[in-house]
Amino acid sequence: MAEITIGKSTRTYDKGTTYEDIAKEYQKDYKYKIAAVILNGKIRELMRKANKDGELKFITIADGIGHKTYVRTAQMILCKAVYDIAPSPTKTKIEFSVGNGYYCTFHCDYEITDEFVKKVANRFREIVVASIPVVKKTFPLDDAIEVFAKQDMTDKINLIKYRRSSEINIYNIDGFYDYFYGYMLPNTSYVQYFEIEKYRDGLMLILPPDDEPDKIVRSDKREKVTEQQILSTKWGNLFGIDNVGDLNNAICQGKTNDLILVQEALQERRIGEIALHIKERPHVKFVMIAGPSSSGKTTFANRLSIQLRTYGLVPHLISLDNYFVNREMTPLNKDGSYNFECLEAIDVEQFNKDMTKLLNGEAVELPVFNFISGKREYNGDIMKLGPEDVLVIEGIHGLNDKMSYSLPADSKYRVYISALTTLNIDNHNRIPTTDGRLLRRIVRDARTRGSSAKHTISMWKSVRAGEEQNIFPFQESADEMFNSAQIYELAVLKHYAEPLLFQITKSEPEYYEAKRLLKFLDYFVSVDSESLPRNSICREFVGGSCFNV
Repeated sequence: MAEITIGKSTRTYDKGTTYEDIAKEYQKDYKYKIAAVILNGKIRELMRKANKDGELKFITIADGIGHKTYVRTAQMILCKAVYDIAPSPTKTKIEFSVGNGYYCTFHCDYEITDEFVKKVANRFREIVVASIPVVKKTFPLDDAIEVFAKQDMTDKINLIKYRRSSEINIYNIDGFYDYFYGYMLPNTSYVQYFEIEKYRDGLMLILPPDDEPDKIVRSDKREKVTEQQILSTKWGNLFGIDNVGDLNNAICQGKTNDLILVQEALQERRIGEIALHIKERPHVKFVMIAGPSSSGKTTFANRLSIQLRTYGLVPHLISLDNYFVNREMTPLNKDGSYNFECLEAIDVEQFNKDMTKLLNGEAVELPVFNFISGKREYNGDIMKLGPEDVLVIEGIHGLNDKMSYSLPADSKYRVYISALTTLNIDNHNRIPTTDGRLLRRIVRDARTRGSSAKHTISMWKSVRAGEEQNIFPFQESADEMFNSAQIYELAVLKHYAEPLLFQITKSEPEYYEAKRLLKFLDYFVSVDSESLPRNSICREFVGGSCFNV
């Protein structure tokens, strides 16, 4: 028997009652499907039995945790569908997200055709309709390795050999065994909303967004972003590093220094290519650099400036942050906090007046924003553009034409930068790009602003909403894209992020996200930042950069 308190009422449940049984009683009170529960502050999957007393809360598929649970379950169903219908042994890899879709490729000896994708979609639907239980069982590591060996999942064997624990949880759908990092739904019927279509050399699994979890919302294809992610995957293949297990192997074999140097050289070569393209385009005076939070814009702008100098250009760095309106004029969010992400937080008119004067050969005194006083200041920084001068301007609105409406199109060269993580935990567990950026920001905010991990995590949803509105809609308009993610960086960030995340206590709402990130970092063998070059983008976050970041 277990005494469970839900809201203001307490009820007794028989031994063997599952959390799913309890959730069904209360589903009518929730708009969206219940995906998991929290008992006494701990997340529980619905297939577990309610054998402990305590206070119970429900998590739906509209909550961050619940939505991730939905996505994971859908991905396992996809892998099961391929396993069932593939004509020969096939390894499915969930590569990366494209909007609300997940691009998947296959290692096999046959062509991925439209007909094959239709068969996968039909089998996926059959599995959902069959309402097959998702069974979770704890295995000793040796037994788990044996299970994965039978299914030729060498990537998982490679990963779990670095685990400190002697056991691992494995999920089973009708004889198909898999490991997933995170919680799962109790049976396949919960995944009601999905679409599967042919995409490039594989397929796209399209799932609902967390703000509309009962709808398929199609997003733009984002082909330029996809090309950069594929390029980064190829860079990883140069080292034979496809997942975290491969990375750990390289680290333990003493290959870290070579890995870092070659990765940095590849990025430097790419920055040099962008600089050459800028040089080759006539009339360019403004290099507009934009990207989401913690994408490494400042270090990139500095490194691009150095490359531009090698082609005889004279670059001048300008941050759009210096054109913030005075603090009392900053728009407010609904909760009364300042909205620094919106275009209205920038003095667009003054920026355009200054840039137009510079383009016309006039001298301009440039402002500096004082973040302590919250006011724009003028300290005698006079600029006048010569024939070889180029302004390198970085800020989140750099690609928005409203930001630079008065400047001729041919005078602008747009560069979009983001940290597009392409390293997987294993073939079926991808690392979200947002996780890499969040860890970067946690480490940097603590170092440069004294902010706690709790504060950074609490602000992250608002930051992400600002990106969706002000940055991502303009990314495909860029002339160039640059991926700042480095294949080794999470192993470096681990050393700095873990102590910060451990400070978040169980009583705080950010605890669940902190725990998830800690579990995620536990997969990595740590790397000392000592061997990082001083101009590395990673140093913008961990410190020690030769640039003023």
